[in-house]
Amino acid sequence: MKYITSIIAACCIMITACAQSPKGADNQNNPKTNQKEMKKTLIAYFSATGNTKAAAQKLAKEFNADLYEITPEVLYTAADLDWRDKTSRSTLEMKDKSSRPAIKGKCENIADYDTVWIGFPVWWYTAPTIVNTFIEAHDLSGKVLNVFATSGGSGVEPCAADLKKAYPQYNWGESRLMN
Repeated sequence: MKYITSIIAACCIMITACAQSPKGADNQNNPKTNQKEMKKTLIAYFSATGNTKAAAQKLAKEFNADLYEITPEVLYTAADLDWRDKTSRSTLEMKDKSSRPAIKGKCENIADYDTVWIGFPVWWYTAPTIVNTFIEAHDLSGKVLNVFATSGGSGVEPCAADLKKAYPQYNWGESRLMN
Protein backbone atom coordinates (compact mmCIF):
# COMPACT_ATOMS: atom_id res chain seq x y z
CA MET A 1 0.00 0.00 0.00
CA LYS A 2 2.86 2.34 0.84
CA TYR A 3 4.25 1.74 -2.69
CA ILE A 4 0.95 2.76 -4.37
CA THR A 5 0.71 5.86 -2.17
CA SER A 6 4.25 6.85 -3.22
CA ILE A 7 3.40 6.45 -6.92
CA ILE A 8 0.22 8.52 -6.55
CA ALA A 9 2.12 11.24 -4.67
CA ALA A 10 4.84 11.32 -7.35
CA CYS A 11 2.21 11.63 -10.10
CA CYS A 12 0.47 14.47 -8.26
CA ILE A 13 3.78 16.32 -7.89
CA MET A 14 4.53 15.90 -11.62
CA ILE A 15 1.06 17.04 -12.66
CA THR A 16 1.27 20.08 -10.36
CA ALA A 17 4.74 20.98 -11.64
CA CYS A 18 3.63 20.75 -15.28
CA ALA A 19 0.55 22.84 -14.64
CA GLN A 20 2.60 25.55 -12.95
CA SER A 21 5.40 25.85 -15.51
CA PRO A 22 5.07 28.84 -17.83
CA LYS A 23 3.86 28.18 -21.33
CA GLY A 24 6.80 27.32 -23.55
CA ALA A 25 9.16 26.73 -20.61
CA ASP A 26 9.65 23.16 -21.71
CA ASN A 27 10.97 24.48 -25.03
CA GLN A 28 13.91 26.42 -23.60
CA ASN A 29 16.42 23.89 -24.85
CA ASN A 30 14.72 23.30 -28.20
CA PRO A 31 16.75 25.20 -30.87
CA LYS A 32 13.90 25.14 -33.39
CA THR A 33 11.52 26.86 -30.98
CA ASN A 34 14.14 29.44 -30.02
CA GLN A 35 14.86 30.24 -33.66
CA LYS A 36 11.19 30.91 -34.34
CA GLU A 37 10.86 33.08 -31.26
CA MET A 38 13.98 35.09 -32.12
CA LYS A 39 13.05 36.28 -35.62
CA LYS A 40 15.04 39.33 -36.58
CA THR A 41 14.52 41.93 -39.26
CA LEU A 42 17.17 43.91 -41.10
CA ILE A 43 16.58 47.13 -43.01
CA ALA A 44 19.34 47.35 -45.65
CA TYR A 45 19.22 50.54 -47.67
CA PHE A 46 21.07 52.63 -50.20
CA SER A 47 20.47 56.36 -49.88
CA ALA A 48 22.11 58.81 -52.26
CA THR A 49 20.65 62.02 -50.81
CA GLY A 50 19.21 61.06 -47.41
CA ASN A 51 15.55 60.50 -48.37
CA THR A 52 15.80 56.72 -48.37
CA LYS A 53 17.77 56.80 -45.10
CA ALA A 54 14.87 58.64 -43.43
CA ALA A 55 12.41 56.06 -44.81
CA ALA A 56 14.67 53.23 -43.59
CA GLN A 57 14.74 54.70 -40.09
CA LYS A 58 10.92 54.84 -40.01
CA LEU A 59 10.69 51.24 -41.17
CA ALA A 60 13.28 50.13 -38.60
CA LYS A 61 11.21 51.74 -35.87
CA GLU A 62 8.02 50.09 -37.15
CA PHE A 63 9.56 46.60 -37.16
CA ASN A 64 12.03 47.06 -34.29
CA ALA A 65 14.67 46.18 -36.87
CA ASP A 66 18.38 46.71 -37.29
CA LEU A 67 19.71 49.13 -39.92
CA TYR A 68 22.46 48.48 -42.44
CA GLU A 69 23.51 51.16 -44.91
CA ILE A 70 24.64 49.99 -48.34
CA THR A 71 27.53 52.38 -48.79
CA PRO A 72 29.25 52.84 -52.15
CA GLU A 73 33.01 52.52 -52.10
CA VAL A 74 33.11 55.81 -54.00
CA LEU A 75 30.39 58.14 -52.75
CA TYR A 76 28.08 59.76 -55.29
CA THR A 77 28.51 63.49 -55.87
CA ALA A 78 25.75 65.83 -57.02
CA ALA A 79 27.24 65.67 -60.53
CA ASP A 80 27.16 61.84 -60.40
CA LEU A 81 23.45 61.96 -59.63
CA ASP A 82 22.48 64.39 -62.42
CA TRP A 83 20.08 62.21 -64.38
CA ARG A 84 19.83 64.85 -67.15
CA ASP A 85 23.55 64.46 -67.89
CA LYS A 86 23.97 61.51 -70.26
CA THR A 87 27.57 61.07 -69.07
CA SER A 88 26.91 61.19 -65.31
CA ARG A 89 27.94 58.22 -63.23
CA SER A 90 24.38 57.23 -62.32
CA THR A 91 23.24 57.47 -65.95
CA LEU A 92 26.11 55.30 -67.16
CA GLU A 93 25.55 52.71 -64.40
CA MET A 94 21.86 52.47 -65.16
CA LYS A 95 22.44 52.09 -68.91
CA ASP A 96 24.69 49.10 -68.22
CA LYS A 97 22.54 46.49 -66.46
CA SER A 98 25.68 44.45 -65.66
CA SER A 99 27.16 47.39 -63.72
CA ARG A 100 27.93 46.50 -60.11
CA PRO A 101 29.25 49.56 -58.25
CA ALA A 102 31.56 48.48 -55.44
CA ILE A 103 30.26 48.71 -51.88
CA LYS A 104 32.14 49.17 -48.63
CA GLY A 105 32.14 45.90 -46.73
CA LYS A 106 29.38 43.39 -46.19
CA CYS A 107 26.74 42.86 -43.57
CA GLU A 108 28.74 40.26 -41.66
CA ASN A 109 25.82 39.02 -39.55
CA ILE A 110 23.28 38.64 -42.38
CA ALA A 111 22.70 35.02 -41.30
CA ASP A 112 21.09 36.32 -38.09
CA TYR A 113 18.08 37.75 -39.95
CA ASP A 114 14.90 36.07 -41.12
CA THR A 115 13.52 39.09 -42.97
CA VAL A 116 15.47 41.66 -44.95
CA TRP A 117 13.95 44.86 -46.29
CA ILE A 118 16.00 46.29 -49.16
CA GLY A 119 15.51 49.99 -49.76
CA PHE A 120 16.66 52.43 -52.41
CA PRO A 121 15.67 55.50 -54.42
CA VAL A 122 14.03 54.63 -57.74
CA TRP A 123 16.43 55.33 -60.60
CA TRP A 124 15.18 55.02 -64.17
CA TYR A 125 12.07 53.18 -62.97
CA THR A 126 14.04 50.48 -61.16
CA ALA A 127 16.54 49.82 -58.36
CA PRO A 128 20.02 51.32 -58.73
CA THR A 129 22.57 48.71 -59.78
CA ILE A 130 24.34 49.06 -56.42
CA VAL A 131 21.38 47.14 -54.96
CA ASN A 132 22.37 44.20 -57.18
CA THR A 133 25.89 44.46 -55.75
CA PHE A 134 24.45 44.11 -52.25
CA ILE A 135 22.20 41.17 -53.15
CA GLU A 136 24.97 39.31 -54.95
CA ALA A 137 27.43 39.86 -52.09
CA HIS A 138 25.20 38.16 -49.50
CA ASP A 139 23.58 34.76 -49.04
CA LEU A 140 19.91 35.65 -48.72
CA SER A 141 18.62 32.08 -48.97
CA GLY A 142 15.81 31.20 -46.60
CA LYS A 143 14.96 34.81 -45.86
CA VAL A 144 11.91 36.83 -46.77
CA LEU A 145 13.05 39.76 -48.89
CA ASN A 146 10.88 42.86 -48.98
CA VAL A 147 11.46 45.99 -51.02
CA PHE A 148 10.89 49.63 -50.16
CA ALA A 149 11.68 52.62 -52.31
CA THR A 150 11.56 56.39 -52.38
CA SER A 151 10.66 58.24 -55.53
CA GLY A 152 9.56 61.58 -56.83
CA GLY A 153 6.99 60.02 -59.13
CA SER A 154 7.66 56.37 -59.97
CA GLY A 155 6.06 53.36 -58.33
CA VAL A 156 7.84 50.55 -56.50
CA GLU A 157 6.10 47.68 -58.33
CA PRO A 158 8.33 47.73 -61.45
CA CYS A 159 11.41 47.78 -59.19
CA ALA A 160 10.18 44.79 -57.20
CA ALA A 161 9.29 42.93 -60.41
CA ASP A 162 12.79 43.54 -61.81
CA LEU A 163 14.44 42.22 -58.66
CA LYS A 164 12.18 39.15 -58.54
CA LYS A 165 13.02 38.44 -62.18
CA ALA A 166 16.77 38.91 -61.62
CA TYR A 167 16.81 36.78 -58.44
CA PRO A 168 14.02 34.18 -58.72
CA GLN A 169 15.80 31.89 -56.25
CA TYR A 170 14.81 34.13 -53.34
CA ASN A 171 11.56 34.42 -51.41
CA TRP A 172 10.19 37.87 -52.23
CA GLY A 173 7.50 39.38 -50.03
CA GLU A 174 5.88 42.77 -49.99
CA SER A 175 6.95 46.09 -51.46
CA ARG A 176 6.29 49.63 -50.29
CA LEU A 177 6.70 53.08 -51.75
CA MET A 178 7.77 55.38 -48.92
CA ASN A 179 7.89 59.05 -49.82
